[in-house]
Amino acid sequence: MMPSQPINYTLGDKKLYFASDFHLGAPNEAISKQREQKINRWLDQVKKDAAAIFLVGDIFDFWFEYKEVIPKGFIPFISKIHQLREAGIPILFFTGNHDLWMKDYFTKELGIPVYHHPIEIVVNNKSILIGHGDGLGPGDRSYKFLKKVFTNPLAKWLFRWFHPDLGIKLAKAWSGSSRISNMEKNENHFLGEDEWLWQYCKEVEERKHHDLYIFGHRHLPLELEVGKNSTYYNLGEWVSQYTYLELSESQAILKTFEG
Repeated sequence: MMPSQPINYTLGDKKLYFASDFHLGAPNEAISKQREQKINRWLDQVKKDAAAIFLVGDIFDFWFEYKEVIPKGFIPFISKIHQLREAGIPILFFTGNHDLWMKDYFTKELGIPVYHHPIEIVVNNKSILIGHGDGLGPGDRSYKFLKKVFTNPLAKWLFRWFHPDLGIKLAKAWSGSSRISNMEKNENHFLGEDEWLWQYCKEVEERKHHDLYIFGHRHLPLELEVGKNSTYYNLGEWVSQYTYLELSESQAILKTFEG
C-alpha cells in the first residue's frame, strides 16, 4: 500500500514516534514475551502525546499470512495497538526482511496501513523519507536476490500450499539461522563510509531533497549527516538496545526506553 500523496502532519504539541526491529518471536517464546511486555510499556508511554506511531519493519521475526491463517501468539502486542487505534492514534506498519509477507490482515482488522516500500511524509513543511531499509543501497547482493525470490507471486503461492504447521516451522528455522549468520559475520557494527543505507540516502539526496531519512534494519542507532540540511537516522533495535526516534515540532532525538 502506497499513499498517492505524502502524508502531511502539523504537530503542535504532539510528536511522531518511530521504532523498528522488535523481532517478536525471537529467540524463543519466553524472552520474546518479556520484550513484548517492554514494548507495550513503551506504547503506553508514547500514546500520551503521539500524533502517530511508525513501526518500521521486522516487528515480527517471522510473519506469513495464509488466506485464512496468521501466526499464533503476540496477542498482548496486537491488543495494545488495537487499543491505540481505538483511541484514534494512527499507526503505520512497514514490512522488513523478516516480515515481508505481511498482507492486509492489519489493515482490515485494525485499520493499520502496511507499506512494503519507503514512503515520504511531510511534517511542518519538512520532507521525510521512511522505510525499513532492506535491499537498499549498494552491496547486499545475496539478500537482494533472495528478496526477489521470496516476493515473487509464484513463490508465495507455492509456499501457501504448505500446511501452516510445516510452513511456519520451516520459515522460523530459516529466520533463526539468518539471525545467527549475521551475528557470526559481525555485521552489526558501524561500517563508516561503507554504510549501505547512508550511501542510499546520499544517492537519493542528489535527486531529491529530504530533511530527514529514517530507516531500521541495521540494528544500530545512528545519526549521520547526509547533506548540509539533511540527516539520516537509523532506529536501532529492541533485542538489546530499545531505541526509538522521537520527532517533535522543534527536533528529532534518538532515545532509549528504560521502562
